[in-house]
Amino acid sequence: MKRKNLKVFFVALFALVLLLPTHLSAQITSNETGVHDGYDYEFWKDDGGGGTMILNSGGAFYADWGGGINNILFRKGKKFDETQTHQQIGNMTLNYGVDYHPDGNSYLTVYGWTVDPLVEYYIVDSWGTWRPPGANSKGTIQVDGGTYDIYETTRVNQPSIKGNTTFQQYWSVRRDKRTSGTISVSDHFRAWEAHGMPMGKMYEVALTIEGWQSSGWADVYQNDLIIGGSGGGGNPGDGGGGTPPGNGTVIQAEGMTKGGQYTSNISSPFNGVALYANDDHVKFNHNFSSGSSNFSLRGASDNDNNMAQVDLFIGGQFKGTFYYGDSHPAVYTINNVSHGTGNQEVELRVTSDNGTWDAFIDHLEIH
Repeated sequence: MKRKNLKVFFVALFALVLLLPTHLSAQITSNETGVHDGYDYEFWKDDGGGGTMILNSGGAFYADWGGGINNILFRKGKKFDETQTHQQIGNMTLNYGVDYHPDGNSYLTVYGWTVDPLVEYYIVDSWGTWRPPGANSKGTIQVDGGTYDIYETTRVNQPSIKGNTTFQQYWSVRRDKRTSGTISVSDHFRAWEAHGMPMGKMYEVALTIEGWQSSGWADVYQNDLIIGGSGGGGNPGDGGGGTPPGNGTVIQAEGMTKGGQYTSNISSPFNGVALYANDDHVKFNHNFSSGSSNFSLRGASDNDNNMAQVDLFIGGQFKGTFYYGDSHPAVYTINNVSHGTGNQEVELRVTSDNGTWDAFIDHLEIH
């Protein structure tokens, strides 16, 4: 080949390389687990059909499936050693964005397992033609700007991380689909436990694309798993997490207006207020300069075996629930709460008391 032609050849070859996807070397087409760029990943499918997973930087990945597939999962997240509960590990939040195009049955979900008890769990933000899991809702959780229905189902002698066996499935399924945003993972864990659905020791939490007897593709361009920080987690048994971020407005519970049949001041485990029965509440007015805030409530349950729940209302609208797992004081944070500006009524109310716990509250910080 002449030198001039050789030069033209290499220029063309370089241009072609620039046009090719840079992730082809990380392409997976059969069952595989591993670690890539700081994230645990897994490609899993049962017999029949095909799919491709391409591992991109951080938690990002690309997935496509079809060709007679029965069941297939693509996921990237964090695996644990089955020795710690979610409270011991800390608060878990996931920021994500997906270009999601299912054709048939599929889920865009946070997915994982616990052991002792063995539980397979889903936090579903979007889906294909069928909304899972096709069961009766056990309740709801309002978090991250939406309402999720809570479900529990049983799988009998089915594949699991411990072989073929019988296990429970826990579900939170968002009522309005979305393909990007924040998923406050630990808030769902606490809500399930509050509905009598115990979580075991953590095996995995991962952003997952699942396909079932369908085809499609998904480009997960953002998948940032954050462990620790505000909003739950904390020390074992806290039922809440850490301390408030600070630099906010702190309102002591005993200074709020009390209402309900049994609401009263307490001096233990802190100087605060006890909400003893449904519709017991405290309220106050607050002037909001912006339309979104974080709320951190320090509180406790009077019963080490039952989780206390305190609902947050702003301007008469329900905004979320604070959970407290035992008598040890803890801080629980609800982030990114949308509300009106100007003078608004803030209310803390018990609505789920079943006679087995009372809620103790110390102070609320708005930040």
